[in-house]
Formats: sequence, structure tokens, C-alpha cells
Amino acid sequence: MTAFLRRELEYFLGALRFFTRLPVPAWVGHSSEALNKAARYFPAVGLLVGLIAALAFVATSLFWPKTLAVLAAMAATLYATGAFHEDGWSDMVDGFGGGWEKQQILAIMKDSRIGSFGAIALVMLLLAKFCALIELESAAIPVVLIAGHTVSRFAATALMRVLDYVRDEGKAKPLATRIGPGELALAGGTALFAVLLPWPFLGLPALLAGVLLAAGATLWLARLFRRRLGGYTGDCLGATQQLAEAAFYGGLLCRFS
Repeated sequence: MTAFLRRELEYFLGALRFFTRLPVPAWVGHSSEALNKAARYFPAVGLLVGLIAALAFVATSLFWPKTLAVLAAMAATLYATGAFHEDGWSDMVDGFGGGWEKQQILAIMKDSRIGSFGAIALVMLLLAKFCALIELESAAIPVVLIAGHTVSRFAATALMRVLDYVRDEGKAKPLATRIGPGELALAGGTALFAVLLPWPFLGLPALLAGVLLAAGATLWLARLFRRRLGGYTGDCLGATQQLAEAAFYGGLLCRFS
């Protein structure tokens, strides 16, 4: 059991190192096998990133208004992740906005420079998340941040179950193996735990709307990636996480009366 727990901890810490800038112990290995197994802990990394955002919001709201506290929470996640997924979102939009053929799209996404499509899309997405969060009651924002970051990373993980990786190499190549049903179930259990946290503040209808909108955004992107690329890239995973997170926040604000 001790060996099992140590191995699973190594997989989680490997995911943490891959998806964030947070420090991990030096004994954590770098093997391709460990990185392949790390995908199951993508939502768990999101839970931790969401917790960082929640703590930043709570701390700064002690002396700042809600708007600035939300900005601080968003800035904390950008710092913790190195804007890893935001970069994927802007690259994906640049590629699909400026390319027609598969190889052209892939070439544009690989370019480190950001184009007009990507810049506009990044600003709009960050603005959408900010506007959605400030519409919520202050007491609900910390748990919503945790849920949003976790659920959206499960959305990206689910993409790895149904699509193939289309590059010969790239930043997501170590995670290119399709995850199994057991690994997806573990990731889904983490997401389910997180999504239930805002229940006392928002109620079941709002949570269902948030999950459904995030799922709809994920399905739309999965269909787009399959049709235009035949699969996904690392940028596609980042884009999925970002759009699913924004969609989740938007769904929570749906009105039912």
C-alpha cells in the first residue's frame, strides 16, 4: 500500500509540475510513463489552483472591493500556472482563425507569436470570466473558483479519452496516450466533489446549468478539433479548459424565473 500511495503521489506531483509553476520535490521522476499517468490528476491540479484563487480572493477582499479581489484571484492563477492554458486558448484561436488546412493550422498554433485573433479572444475570455465572477455573491466566489478550475480541467481530460493526439511532438506529447475508463472515472470523481462545493450558495439548478454549459462548450470544441485536425494538440487542451471554465461560470448565472 505504501508503494501504491507513493506512486500515485508521484503521478499527482508530476501533473502539478507539468501544468503549473508550483515547486515539487526533487525525487519526483520525469519518465514518460509517469506523465502519461498524470492525466488522471489534471482535475486535482485544478482543485489546487482553484484553492489558490479562492485564498487570494478571501485575503484581498479583506481590504479591497469585490472587483479588485476577483482580479487578484485571477492573477494568482495566472501566476501559478504561467498562463499555460490561456496561451493554449490564444494559440488555438489564432490557428483556427487564420488557417484553412490542417498543416497550416498546426503551423500557426506552433508559432510563439500571438496574432490578432488570439489577442482579441484572450482579452474577451478573461473579461467574460471576470464579469461572470463579479456577478456572484462574495460568499460563493471562493467555492465557485475551486469548482470552475476543477470541472474545466476534467473537460480537457475527457477530450484525451475520445480524441487522438495529432502532433509527432509537442508540449502535450507525454500525455498523448488515451486515458482509460478507470483514470477518467478518478478524474470525474474529483470534478464531482468540486462541483458540489457551491451547492449551498447557488442551488442545484444553477450548478446543473453550469455543468451543462461547460459540457456543451467541450463537445463543440471536440467536434471542431476532430473535423479540422482529426484530433487534439496541447493548445487544444488548454483552449478547452479555458472555454469550459468560462462556460461554467456563465451557466451558474442562468435565470430560471
